[in-house]
Amino acid sequence: MSSTIAPDHHKITRPNAVAVGTIVWLSSELMFFAGLFAIYFTIRAVQGPQIWLESTELLNIPFAALNTTVLVLSSVTCQFGVFAAERFQNKRTGTLMQINKWGMREWFSLTFLMGAFFIAGQIYEYAVLVSESLTLSSNAYGSVFYIATGFHGLHVTGGLIAFLIVMIRVAKARRFTHQQATTAIVVSYYWHFVDVVWIALFAAIYLIK
Repeated sequence: MSSTIAPDHHKITRPNAVAVGTIVWLSSELMFFAGLFAIYFTIRAVQGPQIWLESTELLNIPFAALNTTVLVLSSVTCQFGVFAAERFQNKRTGTLMQINKWGMREWFSLTFLMGAFFIAGQIYEYAVLVSESLTLSSNAYGSVFYIATGFHGLHVTGGLIAFLIVMIRVAKARRFTHQQATTAIVVSYYWHFVDVVWIALFAAIYLIK
């Protein structure tokens, strides 16, 4: 007696056209940031180490390290949201304190808050540096510092907007569909990308003297 196995509708098959398209787009974004790194190290070589030494003394490395840690950990919470989306769990099945029962919305909400904390920390850092006379036009270091970190900050802000869009669409939908789960996964690709780029920027700007 033969038996048929019902297809499993609780898994997301990857990659798909949307995911592949996103990866291709992120590859172009990677080239953009590679150009920023090239500009940073080229100007550093041309201007000499003295300007870099004087300017980097103004950086608050412990604070930047804390901000970086929050952003990196947000990739972890984002991935837990992806796991929930893959099993089509859009919201928690228990109390808010039962983290093991959180759904995509709770994990993405936490990721959003952590990303917002990072942006707020970056704005605070800018304000402190400006008060210490390190501005976009003060010297070559100030120019490349604000351009590199500023463009990354815009990318993080774009990711935060994407999280909001996903969560609003899910909240308004009658049921959590395969398309919504795929959108959540694609957003996670972007978020992991901006996290990895920031790790490289942090190392280049704050650690390599």
